[in-house]
Amino acid sequence: MGGGLGSGRRRLRALVLIGCVAALALTPARASEETPDPIDVDATGALYPRDGRRDLTAEDRQRFPGAGVLWCRRSDGVPRKAAAAWLIGAPTLVMLNAHNFRNRQLETTRIVADCYFQIGGRNYDFVADSLALGVARDAERLHITDDWALLRLAHAAEAPAQPLPEAPPALTTGDQTLPVTMVSPGGHGNYRGEASLETCTIRRVDPPTEGGTRRARHDCNDGYGGSGSGLFDEAGRMVAMQSASLSMNSRHAFDIEFHYGSALLIEGALLDALREAAGRPNGAP
Repeated sequence: MGGGLGSGRRRLRALVLIGCVAALALTPARASEETPDPIDVDATGALYPRDGRRDLTAEDRQRFPGAGVLWCRRSDGVPRKAAAAWLIGAPTLVMLNAHNFRNRQLETTRIVADCYFQIGGRNYDFVADSLALGVARDAERLHITDDWALLRLAHAAEAPAQPLPEAPPALTTGDQTLPVTMVSPGGHGNYRGEASLETCTIRRVDPPTEGGTRRARHDCNDGYGGSGSGLFDEAGRMVAMQSASLSMNSRHAFDIEFHYGSALLIEGALLDALREAAGRPNGAP
């Protein structure tokens, strides 16, 4: 995935999917109420020279409700952690990346029946035919700004959901400095803990493309398994969902043109679809 970002030659620049190819084994939950020292990137790998991620705590999960994980079974039936996913707007509605089920050419890579949603220590099956993708019907490729999907749970989750945004993010298009917190309930292949949180910055918002949605370029560290991570503003509002990053594990300095993370803002067609789906909690997305 990762092409078609509305910017000509940059469409095909080594954009690496975060999550689809992840195969992270389940590890015991770890929680620390204290922020540890910065992670040693020589041991873990990261996008940037400094890695400020720390373990996601129980308190963090209360502050950022709805944080869950997509698990999918391999061909041998063994479940593996795939990506972050969010219970949002209703106890049966889940938001995640489309690239968990389609590649850049929109070919099917997984079926819903092979996956389930985990939140609050419990597993929930999806309604197999409930997948709603963000791509237009005539689309030929998957892009950052339509890299979203909605799924319906077969039974309501017994966990608090992330509230729907009351309005699109009030962000101007162009260069800026917006402090955010990236919450990664699915963890990262280059981070020791099973889930992480990092304070980082949105550096630029691109003009709207697919579905009237904009891409946010940010400097949050990322790793395989981190797709679907939520970006929250200082008021605790979810403003974007992580899609992909450039040059995984390279430890290069952030560069607004060549080395950055890409998240899609929760606005346009995505926000419209969330509102519509949340309004019919017992139906399909």
